[in-house]
Amino acid sequence: MNTLIIGATGGIGAATARVLAAQGDTLTLSGRNEATLTALAAELGAAHHAADVGYESHVRALLEGVPPLDTLVYAAGAALPEPLKDADPGHVRAVWNANYFGALWTLKHGLGRLNAGGRVYLLGARPELVTARGFSQYAASKAALARAAEVARLEHRGVGITLVLPPAVETGLWAQVGRVPRGALGPDVVARALVADRAGEAQAELRIDG
Repeated sequence: MNTLIIGATGGIGAATARVLAAQGDTLTLSGRNEATLTALAAELGAAHHAADVGYESHVRALLEGVPPLDTLVYAAGAALPEPLKDADPGHVRAVWNANYFGALWTLKHGLGRLNAGGRVYLLGARPELVTARGFSQYAASKAALARAAEVARLEHRGVGITLVLPPAVETGLWAQVGRVPRGALGPDVVARALVADRAGEAQAELRIDG
């Protein structure tokens, strides 16, 4: 299967790339950190293209450069928590670019690149886990993503668009917060759940509990 992973240099993206490579997928990997991306692509024998998902032009060029896809995984994300009274415009833009706008451009330019029966996986967040002090922009951007995915399903029948909803996952994103929550899942657990889900019928949500 031809698979594109956007946000492949993050914890969940890299874990998913490794699991799909082991399944025999033909991978294209994308991320902003070119050194990390190049090393991962070399490890897995994958094609790679650096892109900043905050720019529609980057995402469009990325999607135009890949072969028709069977699976598209959007794993980019950012948290940058801070109280509303201290909201920094640069932080707000970074969070929305990673969590919402990058996914929006990916859906806009990627859905037409999918083969019949293709699958899209978007990394979302459970509202009950992110409605917390300091997480206004993270929670809002993930909620916006969920609603956009609902409308995309109405507009693109025949394509499976799944919102992946794990609990806390042990990734580098927590370095922005301070510490990894006790009981957080390893990113490989999310990756394996995604691959197992792909073998069945498409569903709107994939809730992962460990």
